[in-house]
Amino acid sequence: MQLHEIAHGRTGDKGDTSNISIIAFDPKDWARILRDVTEEKVAAHFGPDVAGDVTRYLLPQLQAMNFVLKGALTGGVTRSLALDAHGKCLASVLLEMEI
Repeated sequence: MQLHEIAHGRTGDKGDTSNISIIAFDPKDWARILRDVTEEKVAAHFGPDVAGDVTRYLLPQLQAMNFVLKGALTGGVTRSLALDAHGKCLASVLLEMEI
């Protein structure tokens, strides 16, 4: 199963850092998301596209989590030649993760 089947996401950016929120559609799926969507698995999912640390913050009252990915935007908006310098598609990329 892919994560997008039980959750949705939003992405933001600040410089070379991307943050990705993952929110369960249904609270009954929160335990599975909590267990299967870890810092290590997110870092492995993005591989070398994220040059720095991946940190997970939990918002259990919302059945949500936020990941901060350092070094994910090839230098940031003003320095990157990437088509998506803001990293707005990164939530969609994470939602393709197999869980």
